[in-house]
Amino acid sequence: MSQITVKGGKPLVGRVDVRGAKNLVTKAMVAALLGDNASVLRDVPHISDVEVVSKLLQLHGVLITHGEDGTMTLDPSNVKSARMVDIDAHAGSSRIPILFCGPLLHQLGEAFIPDLGGCHIGDRPIDYHLEVLRNFGAVIDKQPNGIRLSAPDGLHGAKISLKYPSVGATEQVLLTSVRAEGLTELSGAAVEPEIMDLIAILQKMGAIISVDTDRVIRIEGVKNLDSYNHTALFDRNEAASWAAAALATHGDIFVGGARQPEMMTFLNVFRKVGGAFDIKEDGIRFYHPGGDLNPVVIETDVHPGFMTDWQQPLVVALTQAKGLSIVHETVYENRFGFTDALVQMGAQIQIYRECLGGNPCRFGQRNFNHSAVISGPTPLHGADIRVPDLRGGFSHMVAALAAEGVSNVTNVQLISRGYEHFLTKLEALGAEFTYTE
Repeated sequence: MSQITVKGGKPLVGRVDVRGAKNLVTKAMVAALLGDNASVLRDVPHISDVEVVSKLLQLHGVLITHGEDGTMTLDPSNVKSARMVDIDAHAGSSRIPILFCGPLLHQLGEAFIPDLGGCHIGDRPIDYHLEVLRNFGAVIDKQPNGIRLSAPDGLHGAKISLKYPSVGATEQVLLTSVRAEGLTELSGAAVEPEIMDLIAILQKMGAIISVDTDRVIRIEGVKNLDSYNHTALFDRNEAASWAAAALATHGDIFVGGARQPEMMTFLNVFRKVGGAFDIKEDGIRFYHPGGDLNPVVIETDVHPGFMTDWQQPLVVALTQAKGLSIVHETVYENRFGFTDALVQMGAQIQIYRECLGGNPCRFGQRNFNHSAVISGPTPLHGADIRVPDLRGGFSHMVAALAAEGVSNVTNVQLISRGYEHFLTKLEALGAEFTYTE
């Protein structure tokens, strides 16, 4: 298990660059399965989730070549079935195999997926996905070691309504419907920037997709798709994480590649807390301008609300705000487990089952600890920490860097799932640490 020993209490100062969003790039790679020719994806980050998807695609016969500056070419000319045991071995804890199903059903008439993992931040069942696939005509056979899907009569358009605007379920509908016969109407869809970028990719391939203002997406199925040539949307989650690190450590970080339009909600909250930022053509500078930080009330939500992935690193900064801050988590029911380590480091954080935001949410009657009250400012001190998940893990790193003294952070390999070269970036920002495997 990898470990980082961090000597905290030093401002992070310098520049880091972000590339394509983890939540878009991996789905764009899967979309290449739908085409008849090779697709080109640019700004692909070197993260472990990309490596997992690459291996899964290669198992299915996709030829992948890498160019300079994160350019990837994906050739699906020889798509084939893969053995369940091989898929299982390469998927690890990733949930991405579920999104292979629609494209593989179109290309091969069958698909296999193993039991799926992922970060332990909530239930995140695949039932949404399986029900979506059934609506398109897929036949699902649950087996002891996974699930086999087939489409004896082909896939056809469907009318689907999501009870909650799930990003994963929306992606499933898009990747399955574009080559299904007939019209698909999806209501209650997620409309995150990464979803819109995936739609742009599919349109480049020849798909016909329209998006209404009321979260309704309509797809007219086509028989064949070609390929795409696309530069991925930047990773706004990573950009926000570095912004929170600048605030928590009294630092000054320029995030190259970050853009204002996709981060407007975050920027408003960042400013309310007391952070400062300068928007440039090639990125955004985030810094602590001095003085006290302000408490805020945050309610996470689907786009265009405040992203759930943004709250965890920002909570670290809120431990240094003067007064009581409240964070109401409405997207994942179990996302405050990371605060145990912050309390161990000296933070004052109370977790509640009640909805402490402006509106009751779907977790309010289900006995989940999904609201947090942070009292500050509280000095943080070094501690021994084990990373629980991707975003929580980066938040622990931010806390260790902001704390006085030495922290030992283990299980840090999880952070590499979504943060490219994060140790190199920390070094460039002046962080003091040693890394051991």
